[in-house]
This record gives sequence, C-alpha cells and structure tokens, in this order.
Amino acid sequence: MNARSFLKSLLIFPFLITCTSKTLQKDNSKHLYVITARPESVGFSSSRLAQLDTFLQQAVDKGLLPNAVTFVVRKGKLVHHKAFGYRNIENKIPLEVSDIFRIASQSKAITSVALMTLYEEGKFWLDEPVSNYITAFKNPGVIETFNPVDSSYTTRPARSEITIRQLLNHTAGYPYNHPVYMKAGIPMLNSIDDITIEEMVNRLAALPLVHDPGEAFTYGLHTDIIGRLIEVISGKPLDLFLKERIFDPLGMEDTYFYLPDEKMERLVTLYEKASLDSKLVTSTHPTNQEFPIKGHKKYLSGGAGLVGTIEDYGRFCMMLLYGGEFNGQRILGEKILELMTTNQIGDLFLGESHNKFGLGFEIITEQGASLIPGSVGSFKWGGAYSTDYLIDPKEDLVCLVYTNALPNAFWQVTHYYRPLIYQALEK
Repeated sequence: MNARSFLKSLLIFPFLITCTSKTLQKDNSKHLYVITARPESVGFSSSRLAQLDTFLQQAVDKGLLPNAVTFVVRKGKLVHHKAFGYRNIENKIPLEVSDIFRIASQSKAITSVALMTLYEEGKFWLDEPVSNYITAFKNPGVIETFNPVDSSYTTRPARSEITIRQLLNHTAGYPYNHPVYMKAGIPMLNSIDDITIEEMVNRLAALPLVHDPGEAFTYGLHTDIIGRLIEVISGKPLDLFLKERIFDPLGMEDTYFYLPDEKMERLVTLYEKASLDSKLVTSTHPTNQEFPIKGHKKYLSGGAGLVGTIEDYGRFCMMLLYGGEFNGQRILGEKILELMTTNQIGDLFLGESHNKFGLGFEIITEQGASLIPGSVGSFKWGGAYSTDYLIDPKEDLVCLVYTNALPNAFWQVTHYYRPLIYQALEK
C-alpha cells in the first residue's frame, strides 16, 4: 500500500490502538496544573477519540511522521496527551510527552502577547510609527522593480510609515525568503551565527518593503521586529522579558530560545521528508537542527526561535482560551485579548479559506469553517517544523499536535488531526 492509499484507509478502517499516556502532575512550585479527566466527563467519546491514536500510530509506522505528541483540553480538563514514535529513530529512543520540540512560528503568538502586555500599560499605541522606537525604520522604501537574475532592484518612497499594528497583523511588507533579504543575510527562522536580533532588525530596516504598509497581508519577518521592539520599550532582553511576563507565571518551565545543558537530551531530532512516498531522513540543515543547542546562541527570534514542550504551549493556549488568565495568573486583560482575536486586516484574507488575521492569530471565518472543522471565531497558527494549535472558544476546546520534520511532505497531518478531534465530540 502506498502512502496515499494509506491515508484514505485510516479514515475508513479505524481500529483501536492502546497507547501509553503520561498524566500531568500538579506543579507544586507554582501551583499551576492541568486536570486530567475521562473524555466522557467533558463531552468526548473515548472510543471515537481512539481513532486519533490509530491515525497517528499508523502515520509513524508507515514513515509519514517521525513522531507525534498530542494535547487536547476541553472545559479545562485534559483528555488526550500521548506520545507516538521516536525522539530519535536511528537509536530507537521512544518519544515522551515531555520531550522538547522546535515550535518555529508558534513563537509569534507568545511574542505578540508579550508586546500587548506593554500596550495595556500605556507604553505605546498601535497606530504610531515603529520609527518612534527604532529610528532605522524612518522613511521606508518600497521595491519598484526587481531583477531575479542578480537580485538587483530599484525603490520608491513608501506612501506611509510602518505602524506597530501593521507588524502585528503582517501587513507591513516584510515577507520571508525574499531574495533581497536573503542576499543581505537576513535569517529566515533561526541563526547559529554571531548576530543579535538588534543587528538583524537594523539591517532589515535598511532594506525596502515589497509593498506599501497596510496594502496586503504578507506573512513574514514582522514578529522578529516586534521582539526587538519589546527590548527597546521594556529595556530588557527578549528572553528575560518573556520569562518574566509569560513563562514563569504560566509554569512554562521548558520553553526557551536556547536549551540549558541539562535539557538538551530531550530535544527531538529534526527529520525531513522530501515527498509523500520518500523515506524520512535526519535533517542535515545545521541551523535548523542545531540552533537550540549549538552556535553562538545570541539570536533571539521572536518570530520563530522558541523551543518547548507541548504541555508548556498548552498552558499558554489555555490562558488565551480563558480570556488572558490561567490558574489565577493573569497575563493579559480580557478586552485586550478580544482585540487581538478580532479581524485586523479589513477586506484582506488568507488564501482559499478567506480566514482573517488579528494581532498575532489567524481567525477562522464562516468560509474557513466550511473547509475543515472548527468553529467560527476560533483562532490558530502553526510552525514550519510541523506543529499546530487551535483554540475554539465556542467549544471550550484547545487542541495541539506536534512533530518535527522540515520539509514535511505530510504537512496535511493537521487536516486529518482536526476532524479526528471534532468527530469525537458528542455534546
């Protein structure tokens, strides 16, 4: 059976697989905990939820994924938290639910929330120019002509300054992977080189935008600029600010830019899969594989640089689900979070789903909910290394799934994962 036939068979002939689950214990040091519960107690069917086990275990067995870990919470109760596959395939080291993953662009929500904690303190307003705080962004230019042969270009003045809101909603005009930025040495995700986020942001500010600010939704490097903005406004390094404002209050004890020595062995190996039917192989990309544990460890990428456990991010998601507070620890005001999860891009939209974008989150629209299960108003995002989260306030639901593979030819895993969660809901 080839990989494509296998994908179809999973949803037609599901069968129950027993899988070990590690129950979360109370964090006595911070009194922050997640309560485990039987699925039926919060409206899930255990037998139907077991189809998720079947799917993920077979995906691992067939070599579509190196591993997978889940975190599903409904009505404040944890109902699915299991590990499948291997932390390292070659050495047959089983994956644990407490293992550490590269979360790439899931860093963006954390950094965006961190900036908004300064917003609610009156440290800035959303529609003021970024150049008020980072002067290098004064008088931006826009690419007018571009020669792909040698990456040469001409520019014109932008019609307006870049605002902080436009960084948060990705309409400022700094995309990922543009030849002009690559030629200038702008890191896309991470860096093991001797470079700081301050140096990178100043370098980026000297380069032109691909469109006028606010003209289009262009997903890209904006949250790295936000990370530097946090440093400038707060007077603290980004890693320390995130630790004080978010990680410590929420009990996110395993989330870092760079792992301490005693936690390095828990980092999963990064794999790659060139095509659906090709073999999973260990990634040979040195930066992506090694950035959390090797190199200069100076580059604090607020847009893509964090690593952590799925439980840590689950705590963050529960805080978002419950209006900015988790277990008595308020991170953000409820109305500020409501602002962040409201459409901030007007008539613009994201691809065929026509979903919207807020201040750091994709927001599911009626059209988006018609393509894949998820309530209108749910908000979500994911990461390039193949991690994904969804927060559904209507169903009082948080669901995450993690693996680490880049490129991952089985990127559709989330298109299977979400239906497998929602089909198990009974009330």
